[in-house]
Amino acid sequence: MNVEVRSWLCFFYGFVLFVDITVADLSYSVAEEMRPGSIVGNIAQDLGLEVGKLSSRKARIDTDEKYLHYCEIDVKTGNFVIKERIDREELCGEKASCMLKFELVLESPLELHRISLLVQDVNDNSPVFPMDTIKLEISESAVRGARYRLNEADDADIGQNTVKQYSLERNEHFIVSVRDNADGSKELELVLDKELDREKEHDLNVVLTAVDGGSPQRSGTAVIHVTVLDANDNAPSFSQDVYKASLPENSPLDTVVVKVSASDADEGVNGEVTYDFSRIAEKAKKVFSLDSKTGEIKVTGALDFESNAKYEMRINAKDGYGLSSQSKVVIDVTDVNDNAPVIQLKSVSNPIPENAPPENAPPGTEVGIINVQDRDSENNGQVRCSIQQNVPFKLVASIKNYYSLVTTGHLDREVVSDYNITIRATDEGSPPLSSSKTVHLSVADINDNPPEFEEQSYSAYVSENNKPGSALCSVSARDPDWRQNGTVIYSLLGGEVNGAPVSSYVSVNGDTGLIHAVRSFDFEQFRSFKVQVMARDNGSPPLSSNVSVSVFISDVNDNSPQILYPAPEGNSFMTELVPKGAHGGSLVSKVIAVDADSGQNAWLSYEIVKSTDPGLFSIGVHSGEIRTQRDISESDSMKQNLVVSVKDNGQPSLSATCSMYLLISDNLAEVPELKDISYEEKNSKLTSYLIIALVSVSTFFLTFIIIILGVRFCRRRKPRLLFDGAVAIPSAYLPPNYADVDGTGTLRSAYNYDAYLTTGSRTSDFKFVSSYNDNTLPADQTLRKSPSDFADVFGDSDNSPEVSVCTNIREGSFLSHPSL
Repeated sequence: MNVEVRSWLCFFYGFVLFVDITVADLSYSVAEEMRPGSIVGNIAQDLGLEVGKLSSRKARIDTDEKYLHYCEIDVKTGNFVIKERIDREELCGEKASCMLKFELVLESPLELHRISLLVQDVNDNSPVFPMDTIKLEISESAVRGARYRLNEADDADIGQNTVKQYSLERNEHFIVSVRDNADGSKELELVLDKELDREKEHDLNVVLTAVDGGSPQRSGTAVIHVTVLDANDNAPSFSQDVYKASLPENSPLDTVVVKVSASDADEGVNGEVTYDFSRIAEKAKKVFSLDSKTGEIKVTGALDFESNAKYEMRINAKDGYGLSSQSKVVIDVTDVNDNAPVIQLKSVSNPIPENAPPENAPPGTEVGIINVQDRDSENNGQVRCSIQQNVPFKLVASIKNYYSLVTTGHLDREVVSDYNITIRATDEGSPPLSSSKTVHLSVADINDNPPEFEEQSYSAYVSENNKPGSALCSVSARDPDWRQNGTVIYSLLGGEVNGAPVSSYVSVNGDTGLIHAVRSFDFEQFRSFKVQVMARDNGSPPLSSNVSVSVFISDVNDNSPQILYPAPEGNSFMTELVPKGAHGGSLVSKVIAVDADSGQNAWLSYEIVKSTDPGLFSIGVHSGEIRTQRDISESDSMKQNLVVSVKDNGQPSLSATCSMYLLISDNLAEVPELKDISYEEKNSKLTSYLIIALVSVSTFFLTFIIIILGVRFCRRRKPRLLFDGAVAIPSAYLPPNYADVDGTGTLRSAYNYDAYLTTGSRTSDFKFVSSYNDNTLPADQTLRKSPSDFADVFGDSDNSPEVSVCTNIREGSFLSHPSL
């Protein structure tokens, strides 16, 4: 029967284990107490993931906080490794299956894989008896075969590694008996094999050994101390074989859980029953206590349904002289809604990458994964999640306890750049508990907005003759995008103004949009022009927009009036005939003038500034018409000269003048020569010029005559040289730029000639015969004269004939000149 029970239990545990493993994506098993760094398995290989992408996809292991420090993934190899020593007994206690749940989280794209790790038991715990010494009091009258219950040893290991057998130290009085109960426990009894005799032995000590089934085997011992007493033939008897109780996990301290009761038919000391724990787990010892006299089990520590929902223990009832019995107590801890949901942000794209999703992402784009856990059970652990604000996001339930945070509308960073999303989780308990978590989500910018100018068009006004480099106007564009996508750069678009590139007229500052004039403008050449300015952002690809800038040039008074009729003074002679019988107000002539300026700068006014007879003629201020102010009389001069000034209305005003010549006559035959008339006005100036020219010429002529006379007088007083043949100038005197070449004379070194002079009349000639190359004279043609010959010549200077010399730089030519 026991064998069948064990078989069914093994099948049941195996089936439960199989079902638990199959719900996971991956399942591994590992022995407890493995050293840190041990490899459990290769997740990347088992899931078909690329090892090289684990790091970039931020692969990580996620689980409950109490399991988080046990395992991790090596992103370099994809191995699932032990991070910290695992103690199965500490984590799972007496549970048949110790399963740890992990989750593998991957991003880009988001993936979630569940991993189950079965922790296998190793024989790392020895059997332990509740007490090192078991005290029994047995009457000497006890008969052979009497049984005395003992507390079994506890082994924290499970399965094959738990206690399998007991042995008793060899002695002549006792043996040990072991029976298996239906619940898998063992009933241990000390059996009297030979009667006791108090007179021979008052006390006996035997060693009880418990051995487990592990490999290698571990054992534990306890000493049984038997005191031989007088007769006590009734053992205590419990009212129930199994006591069951339940209490909520929030029960206060000192709460009575259950009261066990055992009775003894004996009287006196033999009937006094005391209680103690014969077998209890370490965790149970921390939360429960047993009153040894009343049998009440009370709460002495904090209960937690989520940590341990069930406790089992054995109670021993013993009378005054050592007879005892056991009962089992099962305490179930019921769940209360004492745990609020815990919201964990498993993965989120923050800030949202440029294209995953972009700010114009379609609805339904996943941006994060939320995990919600409630440690409570049943309805207390059922959780509802919601988003509180009116934001374009929603939660979509995916895997159990997991929610995807997805978009419900298009995101526009220029409208809302950041979202604070409050997620609230509420359980189904009574009263319900809730918690909230705020997720900050930033929207990354993409270049989806071109720069926009503040105005649809711009106008600039500048006066002509402006200085190059002067500012005309400023354009400004705004780009709502962020950083480089919103940085605006200005430039001119290509074009022409009057056949020249637009860049030769204006320039724009790329950073500020300030437009400058490159050259000075002339209103008379063009009065306005348009340029196109482009504003471009720094995004990729860049976006741009254009705006038209109209430049209007205003006129300044920089042009004098131009007289078309009559011709301006000094250019030509214009004469008008006026009839002698002209009456007052008659139109005589008209002055026609224009001004290249515009506006008031071109408003012309006419005025007679000088006239032969001031009261005879008048001119229209704005028309330029010359009219008679009165009737012409015989006494009026026939020749009338008018000087007319034409002035514009600029500030300051500019003017021009012209002369009008009028002849009062009815017949051209009466008109004197036009030459006399035309130059009458200029005779005074011309006469002055003629006088000045005549005086200058006369002065120059007289000066020339005086110089000639002076030269002739000086020549008459010099000694005359009589040359009787060839003569050489003494070499003692050499003027600058002259050289003495082999005694030939003082001619310039660049030219050397033979000189021939004739004596006699004053009309003698000087002749250059030939030129010698290389600045030398032949020896046979050199003129030789001793220095003493000059003494005679200069000594008789009065009788020396005059020498006339005339030079000509042309070689081989002759020139005669009268003697001075």
